[in-house]
Amino acid sequence: MRTDTTPGPVATEAQHRPAHPPVRFDTKIAVLLRDDLETWQRLNVTAFLVSGLGTAEPEVVGEPYEDADGTPYLSMFRQPVLVFEGSKEALTAAHGKALARSLPRALFTADLFTTGNDRDNRAAVGAVHGADLDLVGLAVYGPRNAVDKVLKGARMHP
Repeated sequence: MRTDTTPGPVATEAQHRPAHPPVRFDTKIAVLLRDDLETWQRLNVTAFLVSGLGTAEPEVVGEPYEDADGTPYLSMFRQPVLVFEGSKEALTAAHGKALARSLPRALFTADLFTTGNDRDNRAAVGAVHGADLDLVGLAVYGPRNAVDKVLKGARMHP
């Protein structure tokens, strides 16, 4: 039991300030999923879509990780991936806006649920004109404002 009534040290403003201020990115990584997908489809589509961004846009990938034991881990995105959902019409509109703004993008069509490899995936997309694609997912990367405009009308995934 403490009998000393001397007050303890008072925390200064500097002690409450984080060691590193939060990072605010001027870019955004976003995934838009069609709102009628099954849970497993949402996860699968998201994983496929974001896999393309790191190869096309290397600046989105941070440094490799390492735990305190020195065990190395792969690099990951340097910023959050925001996941949205919307109707088939919202996806079609977002696709058009991403194309019009020349934003880096990846797509996933309903046909890809029936293929089992990269070659067949590319063939399935290549067989359909852009306006006729049955989109179920779209990933976009670019300046925050441009990505926000592409996703206008979509809502954050629950």
